[in-house]
Amino acid sequence: MRVIAGEARGKPLKAPKAIRPTTDLVKGAIFSMLEALGGSWDRVLDLYAGSGALGIEALSRGANWVDFVEREPRSCAAIKDNLESTGYAEFSHVYCTPVKRALGFLEGNYDLVLMDPPYNVPALEDLVGEVALSPRVKEGALLVVAHSSRTPLPSRFERVMKLKDRQHGDTSISIYRKEAA
Repeated sequence: MRVIAGEARGKPLKAPKAIRPTTDLVKGAIFSMLEALGGSWDRVLDLYAGSGALGIEALSRGANWVDFVEREPRSCAAIKDNLESTGYAEFSHVYCTPVKRALGFLEGNYDLVLMDPPYNVPALEDLVGEVALSPRVKEGALLVVAHSSRTPLPSRFERVMKLKDRQHGDTSISIYRKEAA
């Protein structure tokens, strides 16, 4: 596993054995779709961060700050190691806590939210809706969800509309934009 583009291109990333890391193919597809949509990624939130690969890819491609949320201590340690090895530790913070708890205390005003939860996460649709409607997610922000192709997501949530949907093997990528109130 490695950073696939940007200033940290080619740098290796560690991943604990217990996680399903985002493949380079899926990472490339996500960021290709995001770049086609345009916009800035000043503040990014990486939920279910795992190894931190998606958030680090965003930093490598020009994001100014990323908050990583991951509940597993081994994964949090891997994210911190990966941030040190890529030189992005000072442009990020790792919260080792469950996603729902983090949504209650994070203060960021995020332009981009990256979610790659475990495929068996309960009530994925409800969780995506909760994240999308969070006051921490700016109007106009993009929400990217990598999920099992066997778990389709709706084309819209309240104030959140799906812009793109792609499938790569067993992984689907759904990109939403938060609309104005």
